[in-house]
Amino acid sequence: MSSTPDVQRPPAEVRFAAELEALRRSDTAARPPGWAMSLDAARRFICGDPARGVTAKFVGDPSLVDRCLVTLATSRGLMLIGEPGTAKSLLSELIAAAVSGDSTLTIQGGAATTEDQIKYSWNYAMLVADGPTPAALVPAPMLTGMVRSGVVRFEEITRCPLEVQDCLLSLLSERSLAVPELSGPEAMTFARQGFNVIATANTRDRGVNEMSAALKRSFNFETVFPIADFDTEYRLVLDEATRLLHESGVPVSPPPDVMEVLVTAFRELREGRTADGDAMDPMSTVMSTAEAVSVAHAMGVRAWYLRGTEPDPGDIVATLAGAAVKDDAEDLTRLRRYLEQQVPRKRGRA
Repeated sequence: MSSTPDVQRPPAEVRFAAELEALRRSDTAARPPGWAMSLDAARRFICGDPARGVTAKFVGDPSLVDRCLVTLATSRGLMLIGEPGTAKSLLSELIAAAVSGDSTLTIQGGAATTEDQIKYSWNYAMLVADGPTPAALVPAPMLTGMVRSGVVRFEEITRCPLEVQDCLLSLLSERSLAVPELSGPEAMTFARQGFNVIATANTRDRGVNEMSAALKRSFNFETVFPIADFDTEYRLVLDEATRLLHESGVPVSPPPDVMEVLVTAFRELREGRTADGDAMDPMSTVMSTAEAVSVAHAMGVRAWYLRGTEPDPGDIVATLAGAAVKDDAEDLTRLRRYLEQQVPRKRGRA
């Protein structure tokens, strides 16, 4: 896959192709069977290595990344859980790009997800004409990953019905996939070294379709927490918003003081407590870092394309409601109370 100017979001292996290639060339450490690079090189790709010109792509605990990579080097799947917007999907994408060089073997979980979309389906024209043959088989991400030594990403697994989730049991325990319609050697596919599964589930949706105990035993669970440090979150939101604005044709970056106000508001609304320690009603909506980036992006687009200027605090108020208020009307009252009672009392940092 090649990157073209009109692609909105190329996969990680395309966006960071030069870094991946440089890391592979200089990688002399031992690699697990079927891996495209060593654990050390994969860790540097994800967490960054300034000395080698490798940018940090995931803001979080490096020990979390280490545990994730070790899990994938074993025969167990990896389950990433956490609040929405904590970069679980980004982390799974980066890991897949580093480990197998392909992050596009992805299943998006939902109420309409079927077993065919996970394992395989058929070209029905060929099936009617010639019967079940290997040529008529249409592999889905799991079958493709087993054949190619790939890492398969299963996003929001708990949004799938329980019977759909459990089709993974034999894949993860036996590392094989049966195609009963075929006969002979083609009727059974055995996973090659390097195949594994990264699943994600946000803590707000885990109870929608709780995983069976048998399936849970096939995974190691790792929790991705929100960013605890203000400066780290501020820098991440500023950098990501600047990048997105430039991709949207906006030539100006968000002013640092406006971004400080935005990140402070998100953190206080998320935690239900001001920086001074005053308690307040927390929002029912998850005020995640990803949402803060989205709001910052919208602020810049609004200001540039409507006024031809950089964003100001008024743009925060104009764009914040869409992110903060979803399906709970009380959130609008909480947001208005915060803007009226807490914001006027704030002072900029010295």
